[in-house]
Amino acid sequence: MIPLAVPNLTGNEKNYLEHCIDTTYVSSVGEYVSKLEQMTANATGSDFAVATSAGTTGLHAALTAVGVGPGDLVILPTFTFIASANAAAHCKAIPWLMDIDDTWCMDAGIVKEEIEKHCERKDGNLLHIDTGRRVAAIMPVYTLGNIPDMDQFRSIADDYDIPLVADAACAVGAKYKNSAFGSLADVSVLSFNGNKTITCGGGGMAVGNNERLLSHIRHLTTTSRVGVEYDFDMIGFNYRMTNIQAAVGCAQMERLHEFIAAKHRIRLFYEKQFKALKSIGISLFPMTEGSSCWFSGIVLPAASKLEDTRQIIQKLKERGIESRTFWKPVHLQEPYLSAHRSSVEKAESVWERIITLPCSTNITENELQFVAESLREIVTVNLITPVYNF
Repeated sequence: MIPLAVPNLTGNEKNYLEHCIDTTYVSSVGEYVSKLEQMTANATGSDFAVATSAGTTGLHAALTAVGVGPGDLVILPTFTFIASANAAAHCKAIPWLMDIDDTWCMDAGIVKEEIEKHCERKDGNLLHIDTGRRVAAIMPVYTLGNIPDMDQFRSIADDYDIPLVADAACAVGAKYKNSAFGSLADVSVLSFNGNKTITCGGGGMAVGNNERLLSHIRHLTTTSRVGVEYDFDMIGFNYRMTNIQAAVGCAQMERLHEFIAAKHRIRLFYEKQFKALKSIGISLFPMTEGSSCWFSGIVLPAASKLEDTRQIIQKLKERGIESRTFWKPVHLQEPYLSAHRSSVEKAESVWERIITLPCSTNITENELQFVAESLREIVTVNLITPVYNF
């Protein structure tokens, strides 16, 4: 089976893990945690970085640190992995879900319109008129490593004095206007899950340039402990990354440029191979300038349904190729059926038609060629005529 996206562990991972074992520093204390923080700060153009146990816990801590609390609203896209919404819910806040633009990122224009239409300023807060709830944060998601119009999001956040927290889970290595993204939001949070371009097996990282804010996140994620004795000054979280995880991450970060180049090479390969499929309405994933191209894949024609997508995925599986659907929008998920939302037409129109294709950084040219040939045959011979009636 050609896998969808698996870790490339052919660097110093084993050596660094053995060093952890030899020194007995396997928990949250050890040289690799601080080393990975510095490497990630450098890679994202950030002054500070705080390692966490997961991307989700990093988001939870970041939202808590900027003041999100019970009953508040957090603006975020409906087209995202559910962890984005869960992080707000862990703060006992409520997601206010917005539609996406052609980059599959949250549409800044819609966010501005929704705020102008449904909110008012009162006593120094931005309040949702119908519910009286405070809008406590805006959280864009860097979908696929595409960075949205952060200049406009920054302007909105500044105009209304709202914290800007970026879910940059899959964006390591991405650029915005030829620069790293660490300064775009008040705090950005990465994921190092097993399917990410850079992995620790798990874990996350909060990055940014606000020393006070990042120090607060560090305090929250290390149980809010004061000093070396058992004194704590607030309710904190045990969200620390282990030295073992960080050791793997350091070995991975040493090869960041190589891995990003591989992701771009895979994207370009699929773009060339599937160029002819545009005539039957099949397109590639959107890619912004500077994208990290975390995943690659295709989007089926507008008339397609989820059943068609699953049928193609099954046909690929029968040939030994792993492929998958992508994110089901948050507003269609059971926990968030009643969440506030804008019109979500674009998210609803695209999610059922997405197929992610193999894009591991160590995939071979022969494997890529087999994927491309198989997909072309499946969509043009096995499925296109009977299903789409072209």
